[in-house]
Amino acid sequence: MTQPYTIDTIDSFVGQEIGISDWFTVDQGRIDMFAAAHYDPDPQHIDADWAAANTPYGGTIGFGFQTLSMLSHLTMKLRPSGVGFALNYGFDRIRFVEPVRVGVRIRARQSLTSAQTRAPGVHVITTHNIVEIEGNDRPALVADWLGLLAAEGVDPATI
Repeated sequence: MTQPYTIDTIDSFVGQEIGISDWFTVDQGRIDMFAAAHYDPDPQHIDADWAAANTPYGGTIGFGFQTLSMLSHLTMKLRPSGVGFALNYGFDRIRFVEPVRVGVRIRARQSLTSAQTRAPGVHVITTHNIVEIEGNDRPALVADWLGLLAAEGVDPATI
């Protein structure tokens, strides 16, 4: 039997696939909300008629940064148990490979590539993330993401 993926056993999972998220549908309403929140009125994202006439995609596409920001949601259930505090620590590499057309479903596939102990119960991890598009051989996104994880009971002020 395999041991559970926890903050205490994280080192033994380096080099392994952690899991695959549930599918998530990218709809026009969410794209429009992202555009408004980021003050980006680019018509290839928010104007279906314009996008159909002026892009090779046949309609609107999601923002690359929207897909990147979805990693938080998509991978929430893939986090090791026993984490009391988690912080986005940055990215080493991000590639936007394929546009995400409105109406498609995406999911994340995550592998743990490194886990470095920073202090007792505190780790800096790097995960390799691939955002897959249902029915497409090419992914939407490939990113190496860093996270700072602290075990339950560790005072975040001491990190």
